Amino acid sequence: MPGIPLRNGGPAARIAVIPGDGIGAEVTPQAVNVLRAVTAPARRPLEFVEFDWSAEKYLREGVSLPPRAVEMLRDEFDAILFGALGDPRVPSNRHAADILLGLRFKLDLYVNARPVELLHDRLTPLRDRTEKDIRLMVFRENTEGLYVGVGGFFKKGTPDEIAVQEDVNSRKGVERIIRYAFEYARQNGLKRVCMSDKSNAMNFAHDLWQRVFKEARQEYVSIDSRHLYIDTLAMEIVRDPSQFDVIVTCNLFGDIISDLGAQLAGGLGLAPSANIHPGKTSLFEPVHGSAPHIAGKGVANPFGSVLSSAMMLEFLGWKPEAAALRTAVRAALRENHVTPDLGGEKRTVEVGDWLAIKSVEALAHQR
Repeated sequence: MPGIPLRNGGPAARIAVIPGDGIGAEVTPQAVNVLRAVTAPARRPLEFVEFDWSAEKYLREGVSLPPRAVEMLRDEFDAILFGALGDPRVPSNRHAADILLGLRFKLDLYVNARPVELLHDRLTPLRDRTEKDIRLMVFRENTEGLYVGVGGFFKKGTPDEIAVQEDVNSRKGVERIIRYAFEYARQNGLKRVCMSDKSNAMNFAHDLWQRVFKEARQEYVSIDSRHLYIDTLAMEIVRDPSQFDVIVTCNLFGDIISDLGAQLAGGLGLAPSANIHPGKTSLFEPVHGSAPHIAGKGVANPFGSVLSSAMMLEFLGWKPEAAALRTAVRAALRENHVTPDLGGEKRTVEVGDWLAIKSVEALAHQR
């Protein structure tokens, strides 16, 4: 997918690496190896600093995010390459929530960008659809909504228990994600923006989304903008994904619709994401989770991590290198040099090594 370079595009960058748990610790090193390979020919050094903030460490020390970790990442790093968090030994998933949601909120990473792009026709479950039909971007508001943790219990554990979860929407939060979606479309020559909500039922929170969208769209008259209720959007994206270029929605709906889109494009193993605050330290991660059932078997698919790394390079302003990574992934799919989840027989390390070589070749062919 096209993107917007949001960092300074300088000759060097400092990257914090958080491999995390499960397959995150297997795919992240492959992404780092590919990044080292593709940036070396241009003499654009990337400095990688790894942090062990895994469940193992949490169980051992009782610490998820160390003191002043957020300030360190904000002040000393250009970007964060994230693996995955989650371990069945932490049933509450406390350390994962502390770290991932903590970084999203405390670094104010208000843009969750989820490209939905079919990289090979055979991967989609939709009949008679090709690569040209499935190519869009979902922007999810990433710091508000139902994920802020406002609410509580009354008479918990009794037959009269009541649970309340508040949906928080600020005008600032809604406006900046909607404007980001329009700006992304304009800067990348895309013609259609769809805002999705449930304002026919959520007539306070999503009335705000309606009003802000109507105001913003007047400033982008060259872009075809429309609104769909989220249930209608879910139906339409399955019926005809080619009708969408950019989708923007709230935190919860964006979480759901982007996973639906990922499945249309081949599954979560291929899905990258970015958590962005324009011009500031931002976080890039695959969305497949820690997948403990296959962890340690050497068969995890590194494509999501590598494609997330391509988004990170684009954010840093290194577009040729980002394009080379995407070209290498497409070549791997075309030549079936893939892990078992995609019908291949290759191991994680084999795919990573192959992508490193192919990305360098792809970069050379651009010149």
